[in-house]
Amino acid sequence: MDLLDLPQARHGAAGEGAALTEPTPAPPSTAPAPTSSRTPQPRDSAARLQRRLLTTGGAATAALAAAVAVGLLGTALAIAQAWLLAHAIATAFQGGAGVDSLAPGLSLLALALAGRAGLGWASEVAAVRISARVKGDLRGRVMAAAVAQGPRLAAERSSARTALLATRGLDALDGFYARYVPQLVLAVIVPVAVVVCLAGVDLVAAATVALTVPLIPVFMVLIGRMSTTHRDRRWAALGRLAHRFADVVAGLPTLRAFGRADAQVATLRRVTDAYRASTIATLRIAFLSAMVLELLATISVALVAVGVGLRLQAGDLGLEVGLFALVLAPEAYLPLRRLGAEFHAAEEGVAAARDVFALLDEATGDRDWATGRPEASPASPGALRGEPPARIAALRIDGVSVVQPGRDVEAPADASAEVGPGEVVAVTGPSGAGKSTLLGAVLGFVTPTAGRVAVVGDDGAALDVIALDPDAWLARIAWVPQVPYLAPVSVADNVRLGAPGASDEAIAAALAAVGLGDLPLGRILGERGSGLSGGQRRRIGVARALVRRAPVLLLDEPTAGLDVEAERRVLAAVRAEADRGAIVLLVAHRPGAVEEADRTVAVRWRGLGPGTGDEPGDGRSPAAESPAAELPAAVGPGVGGVAEAVAGEFAEPVATAPAPPGSRP
Repeated sequence: MDLLDLPQARHGAAGEGAALTEPTPAPPSTAPAPTSSRTPQPRDSAARLQRRLLTTGGAATAALAAAVAVGLLGTALAIAQAWLLAHAIATAFQGGAGVDSLAPGLSLLALALAGRAGLGWASEVAAVRISARVKGDLRGRVMAAAVAQGPRLAAERSSARTALLATRGLDALDGFYARYVPQLVLAVIVPVAVVVCLAGVDLVAAATVALTVPLIPVFMVLIGRMSTTHRDRRWAALGRLAHRFADVVAGLPTLRAFGRADAQVATLRRVTDAYRASTIATLRIAFLSAMVLELLATISVALVAVGVGLRLQAGDLGLEVGLFALVLAPEAYLPLRRLGAEFHAAEEGVAAARDVFALLDEATGDRDWATGRPEASPASPGALRGEPPARIAALRIDGVSVVQPGRDVEAPADASAEVGPGEVVAVTGPSGAGKSTLLGAVLGFVTPTAGRVAVVGDDGAALDVIALDPDAWLARIAWVPQVPYLAPVSVADNVRLGAPGASDEAIAAALAAVGLGDLPLGRILGERGSGLSGGQRRRIGVARALVRRAPVLLLDEPTAGLDVEAERRVLAAVRAEADRGAIVLLVAHRPGAVEEADRTVAVRWRGLGPGTGDEPGDGRSPAAESPAAELPAAVGPGVGGVAEAVAGEFAEPVATAPAPPGSRP
């Protein structure tokens, strides 16, 4: 809505995620925030985040083990190379040895050089392969978490940001596993090994290296703390750019309809410039840190060289030992210098990993991150669940209340109903009262703060929805969100998403039942159903639910934006499903849909903090206060979930019941 310069409560994601979009937080209150079933997870510290990356499954552990093995072998080869080179030079200059006598030592030196090169190549290849396995595992868990949270995730997190996280964000972990982790191991092993070896031949050089090496990590920590802010700022700017671009592309028809398309060029330019500025700031810090680390390493090596030279001049040190110290000393600083460079290269992946783990924590609760398996607690979202009853005798909603995160209202508050087979029950209430959230609780996407949603079997036993296996429960439900998702495939394939085995005859019958009998089954749709009107897209969603033949049918404002005849056809099809024995729960604002129901359930919200009582304001709905109420209903696809809001929500009569603070217009 901000793209149209209209008030908007929150930035929901485009498409199907708008189904459970909830009001924005109310103004800050001095009262303590209410407890919620979805407690935000604390952000990981940098050290804990890296530990999680190194223990997130067997592949990450293998990466660490491979880096340690390669580091140990590479360190041994570096020491051997330094000694062989020093021995060959000293023998040639002091002993006058010829090529024949130096050949064995030079051959070993060549083997050491080749071995180090081979180890570097093998380490890179192994790290890239292991990184691909870790990314694949994390990407699968991100997608599983997104599916597990359902539309609630799209309401709370931009779909563009989630897509960015699962693609470029995780791809950036290549820098962490392929380069940063090996250098981190080398930075620990090599300096210690160099100091130990030098101590055996030259205590002064060993002491010089031991005293100067710690300076580099100290400066790395100082620079790293400064760059963390820029790293997070850059990742956030990239997320905003992705979100804005996705909104503009999805809403081009709506923007053109209202003459706002050209105005978005300046907006995209501004967001792009912000990302460019944050990138330049990050690069500036990376280059400056590289200069500082190089300067420290150069000065440290120079101190070793000065000491060796003075003692050689005084005759207190042999040439072979001095050369060995001069050749080996830089090896102590090289891994630390490269670690600083790889740290900046891996920063984007680490920033993305922070968001990945935050998403996984929110979706799965307490989990054993070393194995990826859920805890064995019955309350855990990942715990083993039961099967729904073979025949559902009733759907029971008992005192369900949901406290939205960051809001001091319950929406819904104490919602109760019992729906049996053959019944059509309409859920009514003002915008923001929690009607869509109630459907989310029935689906299992939302965990009630109080009360429960239960399924009653023929034996009278009531099973909590949250205790059921999610896949088994969702297999018994047909759900039509406010904005049904349509893929860029044929009309028949879109309807067949509800029942993959449905025949063309069944699909044609379902479309005819909702008044789309003249729509060709083979017509290819655009992205998110572009090319169809808002009402046609909504009715395809209803047809998808009808062809599913599920025992529970949930519909979220299925007739919004439809004309009288189309509404009559849809409601007749819904009534036919109820007559077949389905349990029908229908969210409705329009009088026709309410009248078709056998009975209604009024959903209300309740304030929890000061100044958020049950009857706030002057009784007007946010829709009545929004300029969007004057928009025409016949517009195309919208921006960030605007399409169906403009086509349907604003076409409805303005509600007169009071709305909770922060409810969406």
